[in-house]
Amino acid sequence: MPLDGYFLHFLTGELQSQLVGCRVEKVHQPAKYEVMLHLRGYRAAYKLFLSASPNSPRLHITSFAPENPAKPPMLCMLLRKRLLGAKLRDVTQSGLDRTVFLDFDATNEIGDPVSLRLCVEIMAKHSNIILLDSGGIILDAVKRVDGTQSSYRQVLPGLPYRSPPPQDKLDLRACTVGDVLSRLRQYTDKTLPSALLNTLQGASPLVCRELASRCGGTDCTVRELSDVQTKLLSDALSALKTTLSTGGTPCILLDEAGRGTDFSFMDVTQYGFARTPKVYESCCALLDDFYFERDRQDRTRQRAADMLKALSAAAARTARKLDIQRAELERCADRETLRIRGELIQSYAGTLEKGAPFYDVPNYYDGGNIVRIAVDPALAPMANAQKYYKEYRKAKTAEQMLRTLIESGEQELQYLETLTDLVSRADAGAELGALRAEIEQAGYLKHSRRPNEKNPKPLPPLEYRSTDGFRILVGRNNLQNDRLSLKTARGSDLWLHTQKIPGSHVIVCAEGREIPPSTIEQAAMIAAYNSRARESAQVPVDYTFAKNLKKPPGAKPGKVIYHVYSTLTINPDRDASESLRVE
Repeated sequence: MPLDGYFLHFLTGELQSQLVGCRVEKVHQPAKYEVMLHLRGYRAAYKLFLSASPNSPRLHITSFAPENPAKPPMLCMLLRKRLLGAKLRDVTQSGLDRTVFLDFDATNEIGDPVSLRLCVEIMAKHSNIILLDSGGIILDAVKRVDGTQSSYRQVLPGLPYRSPPPQDKLDLRACTVGDVLSRLRQYTDKTLPSALLNTLQGASPLVCRELASRCGGTDCTVRELSDVQTKLLSDALSALKTTLSTGGTPCILLDEAGRGTDFSFMDVTQYGFARTPKVYESCCALLDDFYFERDRQDRTRQRAADMLKALSAAAARTARKLDIQRAELERCADRETLRIRGELIQSYAGTLEKGAPFYDVPNYYDGGNIVRIAVDPALAPMANAQKYYKEYRKAKTAEQMLRTLIESGEQELQYLETLTDLVSRADAGAELGALRAEIEQAGYLKHSRRPNEKNPKPLPPLEYRSTDGFRILVGRNNLQNDRLSLKTARGSDLWLHTQKIPGSHVIVCAEGREIPPSTIEQAAMIAAYNSRARESAQVPVDYTFAKNLKKPPGAKPGKVIYHVYSTLTINPDRDASESLRVE
């Protein structure tokens, strides 16, 4: 994604204007490559999120707080020791490179003032967060790099910090457009986007393609540019230079499904009508929104990999068993033919002789037409008739058992789909802990807790409040869904769930009042968002009074039935749902 030097230029300006002068109040390390600094100023408190993750390296102010591990890592302890109480003095960027420096005024163990620097390098898989002392010596880093990993630059405690290797590119802020055009002529055989990428410091492929698109040179080489195209390119570069000095417009590019595919600091026209821009007030708000769902999914995949693997294997096993049982049930559908053959043999037994491999008898069920029935020549006619009756009774019993087994297997498959959905949507480690306990209880995972380990404290349901003032409760797992729907909810409370789609149970607490349509619509949106269909549109949501719910005997956790209900079609909306969330 294009978190390039240009976007970082605007982001650094934002951080400098908001955070300089704030003091470090808390330090957390939610994940291996993530650091969270809680900063407090005179008027407000901020959460500065730093990430050296290979998939989404970045830094920005965030409104979301990932759950922290019970035991802080060693690097987190070092950062707390060095940075707690430190004052952020400056936020700077190295040219237009993707390296940002956070300079702090701190004190050492004996109270003497010292300077510390936190380097945030945003370079894909080589991204890093490095703590330096006042002399530029490395104290520690999120990723340590030794001589076996890099011969040019080691990142180890005690070594002097060495900047990433410089690139021979032009800083558009410090040169003229003519300088850029002259440098481009060194790459006459390259396509224009590729030549721009080799020329401009801090420019991402997206920006280079946009510049080429504005002059109609996306597919041509530098040598093939006409005078008109060169003039248009010059104008585009001048506009970009002005934007860098006056300020950009942060925006996410949404595809037809409303998903963010790219983001930028400038208008992007190269996609035509295939992308719709969504403008943000700040770069931090944009990054917070863009990476929120992706980070949550990555964090869940890391923490719940064994659960998802076990659930996937169980679902595949159950699906295979169902296929076999359905095939057997289809074979049992011909059992009436077995009964009729036995009856016909019995009816004409007096005219049949032992030793024949088949009997030709009139079928009075088919207008008297002759039917040939294969038999065992070693058996007498009545014995062959009893054999067909036995096979008929066996098929009939098998059909009854198979229908029960298939119904049970289908319920189990639905339960597994519900568990998979809940695990994939879990935000907190405590939620995953409760789900792990449920999965272990169901027998899909071995028990992982030690004998003396205490059960985790149960989490309360997610709570929202509608604009009309009604409490809306959402279950975090199937066991909680059962408690919420069958014990917590009163008869006049409203119950909602996505129609035939795995999701959480949602309860609107009436508290003796009539629930207005606006609250029902908001609750339906919350139900759609807290389901497997959160990324879809036009999601059907059923709603009914809690008194209409029933729990089938022996049903899996979270399974309820209802016959009186209404359906509302709604679009899930994360921003609208989160705005109603009660922390």
